[in-house]
Amino acid sequence: MIRLYDSHCHLDAPEFDADREAVLTRARAAGVARQLVPAVARPGWPKLKALCAAEPGLRPAYGLHPMNLGEHRPEYLQDLAAWLAAERPAAVGECGLDFFVEGLDPRAQREYFRRQLELAREFDLPVVLHARRAVDEVIAGLRRVGGLRGVVHSWSGSEEQARQLFGLGFCLGIGGPVTFERAQRLRRTVARMPLEHLLLETDAPDQPGATHRGRRNEPGFLPEVLRVVAQLRGVSEEAVAEATWANAERLFG
Repeated sequence: MIRLYDSHCHLDAPEFDADREAVLTRARAAGVARQLVPAVARPGWPKLKALCAAEPGLRPAYGLHPMNLGEHRPEYLQDLAAWLAAERPAAVGECGLDFFVEGLDPRAQREYFRRQLELAREFDLPVVLHARRAVDEVIAGLRRVGGLRGVVHSWSGSEEQARQLFGLGFCLGIGGPVTFERAQRLRRTVARMPLEHLLLETDAPDQPGATHRGRRNEPGFLPEVLRVVAQLRGVSEEAVAEATWANAERLFG
């Protein structure tokens, strides 16, 4: 069976509370042997820690998501440093910038983002990045802090922006949106990008692919993403699965 690494899945989300074990069983049956589970807010870290400790194949990342800005407090950055030191997770995140959602203070977003990048560098951990209508500013932030590695998940930027990230050693997370035929710019990027910078993801419970539109997304749906990526690149699914597994293992340890 093909072995897959879901590099971005919010399995700790309340949408999975009623049937999480069944979701995990379906994911394993689909070949998803490992998942990175990124945090979004400080109150959820203990739940995420317990979930990843109890289930083989789940790797935690701890961070403060820009869309949860209203839940964050400055002292949570100190808490994050303590958690990183004590837990040594797979990554810092999910963090980043979101200039699409109205009402999220850009100045506060930038401060939380900058400090989380600094913590990732300090603890020598990769960062899991959210960049919505903010790719150029995210890239600028990475350059300012320096010494970083990671992934921009749910990639939706241009090929030129992608090349800049490759030059910084970053990967792109590709998920459900690539399965929609209308996503022509994204599909061109995926077809042409270096395979060593490609990661597969679901972002479950969000962003289901074309064949599951309108449903809750699950990690077990990752083979749909794999199939489309392989078709776009003109290679076998096995080749993409093997390469993206190695990329995720190299990045997250």
